[in-house]
Amino acid sequence: MNKDVYRDKIVVLDENGEEKEFSIEALFDMKDKTYALLRSEQDQSNTFVMQVENTEDGQFLTGINDSSERDMVLDAYEIAVDANPAE
Repeated sequence: MNKDVYRDKIVVLDENGEEKEFSIEALFDMKDKTYALLRSEQDQSNTFVMQVENTEDGQFLTGINDSSERDMVLDAYEIAVDANPAE
């Protein structure tokens, strides 16, 4: 994978109110929901999947508390990447 590829970045406040920067690795839809795969800029080994919520006030990221839903989303993402690897 080319590490020089530009990724959109977002800043998220953690539970302590500290700003954390993430790159958006992927956005994808599954079962009428949109998910974002985020990679920590501080620790490249930390990757998170979150649901994108659309409201009248804009878009928000919410955690996925159901471990089976989270696993299903990550499995689907891995299958998609394996089927269409980046050059």
